[in-house]
Amino acid sequence: MSHPSQFDLLKQRRFAPFFWTQFLGAFNDNLFKTALVVALAFDAKNWTDLAPSLVTNLVPGLFILPYVFFSATAGQIAEKVEKGSLARIIKWLEIGIMGVAALGWFTHNLWLLMFAILGMGTHSTLFGPVKYAYMPQHLKPEELTGGNGIVEMGTFVGILLGQVFGAVIVAQQPNGVAWLAAATLFFAVLGLITAYGIPLTPAPQPALKINWNPFTESIRNLRFSAGNRSVFLSMLGNSWFWFYGAIVLAQFPVYAKDYLKGDDSVFVLLLTMFSLGIGAGSLLCEKLSGRKVEIGLVPFGSIGLTVFGIDLYLASQGYSAPGQVNFASMVMQPGAWRIILDVVMIGVFGGFFIVPLFAMIQLRADPQHLSRTIAGMNIMNALFMVVATGVAILLLKQGFTIPELFLATAIMNGLVAVYIFSLVPEFLLRFLAWILIHTVHKVKTVDADRIPEEGGAVLVCNHVSYVDALVIVAASPRPIRFVMDHRIFKTPFIGWIFRTAKAIPIAPAKEDPWLMEKAFVDIAQALHEGELVCIFPEGKLTRDGEMSEFKGGIKKIVERSHVPVIPMALRGLWGHLLSRSQDNLLERAFRKGFRSQLSLAVGQPVAPTDVSPELLHSQVAELRGNWK
Repeated sequence: MSHPSQFDLLKQRRFAPFFWTQFLGAFNDNLFKTALVVALAFDAKNWTDLAPSLVTNLVPGLFILPYVFFSATAGQIAEKVEKGSLARIIKWLEIGIMGVAALGWFTHNLWLLMFAILGMGTHSTLFGPVKYAYMPQHLKPEELTGGNGIVEMGTFVGILLGQVFGAVIVAQQPNGVAWLAAATLFFAVLGLITAYGIPLTPAPQPALKINWNPFTESIRNLRFSAGNRSVFLSMLGNSWFWFYGAIVLAQFPVYAKDYLKGDDSVFVLLLTMFSLGIGAGSLLCEKLSGRKVEIGLVPFGSIGLTVFGIDLYLASQGYSAPGQVNFASMVMQPGAWRIILDVVMIGVFGGFFIVPLFAMIQLRADPQHLSRTIAGMNIMNALFMVVATGVAILLLKQGFTIPELFLATAIMNGLVAVYIFSLVPEFLLRFLAWILIHTVHKVKTVDADRIPEEGGAVLVCNHVSYVDALVIVAASPRPIRFVMDHRIFKTPFIGWIFRTAKAIPIAPAKEDPWLMEKAFVDIAQALHEGELVCIFPEGKLTRDGEMSEFKGGIKKIVERSHVPVIPMALRGLWGHLLSRSQDNLLERAFRKGFRSQLSLAVGQPVAPTDVSPELLHSQVAELRGNWK
């Protein structure tokens, strides 16, 4: 069945005014910020005596400083106030801030402009919780990845256009600053107009009493978010991306000028390539995720950020230019296209990294606390970006070149990724599942929406190969606790994966009665906590492709935990290299071929009172049919 394109959301009132409001906010932020950075980097002597590399790191640091102090308050306000009205109030504030900036441009007063940078940081701090808490109130769960992809695309296209126009307008002499002041005021007013189209979005907690102390509320926010491990670590991953991005993007002006021997158009080219990459990666997420929240893309994105970050350092060593170049002549220099490709791919993999994290936070956070969760994430983002500014300044003072700074950041990204994914094995498990179904096999799911999105349930399935669990994980919108033969836990690689994913080991009663009883206790606990549990009732892999009888353990499980049972059938895995087919390995490999077709069919839920091994066996057999 075909699904509406994610771009269809742009035709709907529930999404379009909100999208254009946030787009114009991102555009105007960067129109102003970039104009100031370019003025200070390429015309520093007319503005300040400070070193350009110091100032270009200081401006983004000042912009994100309000996130540290005001995010907790902004989150509470977004929980208490209807979001459409709040968006309009914030847009009125933006008009006032751009008025102060205009005065700074006309009077050539750097401190007024720095004050306006703080003001726009405050504007963005207030809008952040509205931006990401708005979508779950108006979008269906299957629309979240696509909606977030469009918003991230729009954000970075807005950033790109703002940066391009900011760099171009401020360079126009002698009227650049006048045009810039007028443009920022115009787009602030345009953002206000679109905000008046945002539909009613009721406050989740209108009776909330606001704690105006930002420090105690920030601590309380982060403590609450830390109670949901997967959400908190997703927030941590999101903040790490902004650490990475803050370091890389802050170096582009001086990198373009001193290392690529470019004028301001080369700086604009780098920003354009990065932003287009982010936009493309964000939009691709819906297609690659199959219209669900697919956190398996996060490790994929992290790998790309490290690989292309390292290659950007290597590519910089091979670049040379005889003198100052503009963007047209820069691309003709030796090594230029490799640098451009690296910048684009850092953006693409950044999109793969960040969009699923946003969607996961929105889906799994407490709806009554979502705005404050987003505010908590913004606090973390701000702290990480402030630290990023400090790290960049420190390393540059220690003698690091900008390409060496790219290298150090990429290596740090690899180390942080390993740490985060070791803490949340679900990321790794879903990554392996995603790789399996997007490289080795084509997997078709039938009625996968029958897997419940919340609440405890038992999934039962035929057992064909050692990759059965990965195929099922790839089809499920939620984490699954697998019940597996204890001997699999002793295998070097597969066992480690499922141990870290909190699978439940089980043994036959005659072999280890204590472990068997413990397994049933662990299953009951998981179901009581509303988790999905998957078992293979045959108790062993098939040796001939046919289904064996189902054991009686499933009956014991539902007697303890009155939850529905979902029958499922895997089709097409018999003869897989990791099945127990006795055919020749080489013959099996060629018979299946590359990108072989698999299918997972999901049946109607069975009420716990109707469950029996025989009934479930017949339903799974019917779902499977003759396709082994």
